[in-house]
Amino acid sequence: MVDVALVHYPAEAERLERLRARGEPRLVVVEHGLPPTTDDWLEDWLRTPVDEDEVRIRLQTLRARARQHTDELVLEDGVLRVGRHVVVLPPIQARLTAALLERRNAVVSRDALLRRGWPDEKPKDRNVLDVHLARLRRLLTDTGLQIHTVHRRGYLLRTEENGRTPE
Repeated sequence: MVDVALVHYPAEAERLERLRARGEPRLVVVEHGLPPTTDDWLEDWLRTPVDEDEVRIRLQTLRARARQHTDELVLEDGVLRVGRHVVVLPPIQARLTAALLERRNAVVSRDALLRRGWPDEKPKDRNVLDVHLARLRRLLTDTGLQIHTVHRRGYLLRTEENGRTPE
């Protein structure tokens, strides 16, 4: 579940700025004065006294927005963006990632990955692909993306929330 910070404003104005800088979702409770201005869709506000139902609804909305933000996947010029995470990929890992992303949640064969990773010449050592996939798995550790080995078929790129490892 996505956490949404509850921030009392203006008392916690500095904390609000830190949360904004990290791109974390936040619900601002305005105790007095004008609410803070922002165009960030990961922030909402309400005034005191607060209604519990309204707080609950706004928290749910912010969680849903944050999940959408986290689900964004973009690979461009060797830079992978997964929500708030940014991973700079070496050329071979970038080509392997592109092949896996094109067939996200579907199995990509070893041969297809070998062709994409090494378009000019297939490596002679069978373990080269395994070594590069192990490196890629380490690079993706904090992104919520996982590469699963599907025995005798290939590899599968999934998000952690997609459930269990395929058999």
